[in-house]
Amino acid sequence: MAFEKSYDTYLPIAHPPCMHLRSKAMFVTGDRNGDHPDEAGSHYFWCNTTQHVLGPDQLDVDRRNCAPGRDCYCET
Repeated sequence: MAFEKSYDTYLPIAHPPCMHLRSKAMFVTGDRNGDHPDEAGSHYFWCNTTQHVLGPDQLDVDRRNCAPGRDCYCET
């Protein structure tokens, strides 16, 4: 049997990306709004402010977590 992935609980992200959020994919595809379930928690993202996988508030940085409500979030 071939390997098959299922994303039953995957929900799209409704908010725009933070302007400080960077990812490897954005340099390849040019897409700032990249959102794929395989990237969740993968540390393929970093904050342009801290240049690290943690934001200024010491929380993880990724497309889902960098959302309105964080002190460091800046809408694009």
